[in-house]
Amino acid sequence: MSKLAISAIGPASSVQDGGRYGAQRYGLTPSGAMDRFALATANSLVGNAAFAAAIEIGPFGAKFTAREGAVRIALAGASRNADISGRAIASNTSTTIADGETLTLGFARGGSFSYLAIEAGIAGEPMFGSLAVNARAGLGSPYPRPLQAGDELQTAAASGAAENRIDLPPLVDGPIRVVMGPQDDEFGDAKELFLDREWKISSASDRMGYRLEGHVIKHLHGHNIVSDGTVNGSIQVPGNGQPLVLMSDRGTSGGYPGTNRLRR
Repeated sequence: MSKLAISAIGPASSVQDGGRYGAQRYGLTPSGAMDRFALATANSLVGNAAFAAAIEIGPFGAKFTAREGAVRIALAGASRNADISGRAIASNTSTTIADGETLTLGFARGGSFSYLAIEAGIAGEPMFGSLAVNARAGLGSPYPRPLQAGDELQTAAASGAAENRIDLPPLVDGPIRVVMGPQDDEFGDAKELFLDREWKISSASDRMGYRLEGHVIKHLHGHNIVSDGTVNGSIQVPGNGQPLVLMSDRGTSGGYPGTNRLRR
């Protein structure tokens, strides 16, 4: 076994996989990667199953050192500077960190989350069928919390397999489609306000939800309703009139009217 030791990492980083499913009716949130496509990309480069556990790295930088043997990795997702002991490496490419070498990652550009997949995955004890971390619920493995300096991840030694690269098409900027939700009649003309105006993602956003700052969306009959089921991308409008887009660590039900669901 080899180890990947963490010497520095930002607060929004944790172990994530494809999530835990089958128990949302009991209130168990699915969690899992914020960017499933990037997770699958990184894992495919090192020969893992598409949604195997990897390190989800938030917008800040990080440093990882291989211990007790080489570690083969791949990085995908938000663009950022990356080097191994001063040797620059590219995203969407697998590479090997020799024993004692350090991988240094810079701040994210043009996105928030990157994924560091490790060949043969991350050793841990599944909780409800998943290693995905949900810090609020105390779920996840090997650490049921965000990663921090001093943590070590157990993994298999690098196999020496040939390295791989994926050339992905560039991201496309453009409008985001929405699908009207079950309470859209609670908003009247405010639906057009939501669709036609620009919104800013608040700095208070996290894995549970992205808060949108901008214009106030007014309810016709008050903001409290009987709790309704939610899915990733559900948009709820609480009493302050600022929309909230639900993300991977969302609750499985909610009690605010919902206008739409985001779609790509």
